[in-house]
Amino acid sequence: MKSKIRVLLADDSALMRKYIKEILEQDPQLEVVALARDGEEVVGYARETRPDVITMDINMPKMDGLTALQYIMNTTPCPVVILSSLAKKGELVTFEALELGAVDYIAKPDGTVSLEINKIADEIRRKVKAAAQANLRAAVRTLQKTEAKAAHSFSRGKNKLVVIGVSTGGPKTLSEILPMLPRDFPAPILVVQHMPSNFTASFASRLNSICRLQVAEAKDRQEINQGCILVAPGDLHLKVERKLNGKLMARITKEPSGTLFRPSVDVTMESALKVAGRDLVGVLLTGMGDDGANAMVKIKNSGGKTIVESSETAIVWGMPKEALNRGGAEVVAPSYKIAEEIIKAVTI
Repeated sequence: MKSKIRVLLADDSALMRKYIKEILEQDPQLEVVALARDGEEVVGYARETRPDVITMDINMPKMDGLTALQYIMNTTPCPVVILSSLAKKGELVTFEALELGAVDYIAKPDGTVSLEINKIADEIRRKVKAAAQANLRAAVRTLQKTEAKAAHSFSRGKNKLVVIGVSTGGPKTLSEILPMLPRDFPAPILVVQHMPSNFTASFASRLNSICRLQVAEAKDRQEINQGCILVAPGDLHLKVERKLNGKLMARITKEPSGTLFRPSVDVTMESALKVAGRDLVGVLLTGMGDDGANAMVKIKNSGGKTIVESSETAIVWGMPKEALNRGGAEVVAPSYKIAEEIIKAVTI
């Protein structure tokens, strides 16, 4: 019989601890091994119980969630899922938690003491189970931010377009890869990160503060220019069209409506392939599921370049693995070499 996933639950509200424990244990694969009321307790219980996953609020007494997270990752590393009302607001503190090593985040639907927590019961169970499979070494790694250099002339990359697809573990991975691209990078980059609508603007702002290239949330009918990074808005698809003057333009839409994710990596990549053809560079990074895998096959078969993150560094090796298994990966590389591979792809 397969052993259960052992969960340590941390929340300063007794009511939330009760509700979340009930939600988790409705799944026979999950078992709550300890309940923590504050940051100090969760650090102690992490050391004593050695859980498979920790769910943790950010606002807690004695020691806040960010401080507790740093202690845990430095002493008893464990996959952590942030479960907080702050996540609903898309506050930068959530991205700080992800950069410190949290695997994923869940937004409480109606405040710190959320009486509607059952509305996200399925999401809680799904993300906790996914976190248990996470590559913990990848989640806690720290990379030196150095500017990647290309041996080729960038003049050959002026017609290229790069589309990056990413999901679970994406904020941390993107914050390591994108700052490595040089200021004179010649191609536009579109980023499709599975993320709620209230997150993408602040996420783009966060990336903009650490990147050499300009980063912004994509707007409808915005021109897609060289040397910019546009992030697909949450709950909307990002498509690409070519204007009469030959310039590329972003289109923001809810269609198609039947996709599992919105924004969808497949939707953006297939749209970009129609206008960029063999000049398209597809990149698929860490994430659950297979969004983007089919599009990567189409890009490769059309003569474009495809790059996937290897299992060595992917926090969740789902999306890139599917692209590889389906024959859509021309290059497989760890995250710390992805920027270099993107530069090669736009200069060949």
